[in-house]
Amino acid sequence: MKKANYITAADALEDWRDDLMTGKPPTLYRVAESGPLADIEIGPKLITLFGGAPGAGKTAFIMQGCFEALRLNESLRVVCCNVEMPPEVLLERQLSRLSGVPLDVIRHRRIDESHAERIDAGFELLADVVDRLAFVRPPFDLANVAAVADAFAPLSSGGGTVIVLDYLQRIAPPGTNGDRRGSVDALMNFIRQFADAGAAVIAVSAVGRQKDSKGRSGYSADAMGLGSFRESSELEFGCDSAFILTSADDEPNRRTLKHLKARHGELCDVELAFDGSTQRFDALDYESHDPTGLSAALADLWDRTDATGGGFDG
Repeated sequence: MKKANYITAADALEDWRDDLMTGKPPTLYRVAESGPLADIEIGPKLITLFGGAPGAGKTAFIMQGCFEALRLNESLRVVCCNVEMPPEVLLERQLSRLSGVPLDVIRHRRIDESHAERIDAGFELLADVVDRLAFVRPPFDLANVAAVADAFAPLSSGGGTVIVLDYLQRIAPPGTNGDRRGSVDALMNFIRQFADAGAAVIAVSAVGRQKDSKGRSGYSADAMGLGSFRESSELEFGCDSAFILTSADDEPNRRTLKHLKARHGELCDVELAFDGSTQRFDALDYESHDPTGLSAALADLWDRTDATGGGFDG
């Protein structure tokens, strides 16, 4: 006969009460200096799920959040498994965001003297955090992700570990798991073990086309919900928080971060402005729209740069 495994409510209450009365809040890694983005819960033992249609900017949003988290949490380390973009491309995007120099200028190597000061400042900001960021090389499977995390950001170090999986449907779990749904279900089971061990997991998922109120199939913001994540059932159940980044047809630079699940709090959507030229997101419903976080170091420089980004006013 199998041994029963349980804890009485009285024992649970005593342990919980002692923890509560310490006054120490749970550890969370902020991804923004302030405003609504600072309220996104990413931390040890949590799985935070993000999704979005192709081109919505989910990878840009996730990488911005990771760089900000590294800046705001000085002992934190991040392991990023991105199956679609090499490290150099991801770093180019961050250099564009931090310097304000358009991504196409950086990508096509059209940097000239008019960009030099901003590029140098951007590299200085990158240098402050990149020694605590590692990119997973192939194979893109969970066993390799775990090995990289153990080598680069061991939980025993006590500094905090974030594991980014971008995106779930392309990362293989251990073993043979049948169809894609079975593979994603198995993946989430293993990811929960990562979180239970003390890692913070940022999981990025593809979404499926949904039918809007008129029966049209697409990525309509109104139709996107918790069931929009591909192979969604285990994703919905396994995550602690879930968000989908949506765009509006009539406002190409506007995004909404739809908050679909909050295991530990209230749902709160965030309205965002997305500058595709520099891969930068800013919250619209925050009282200050000035550059913050890592970009604050460049504010004075941007003020002296003309509107075209081609030179300085004084």
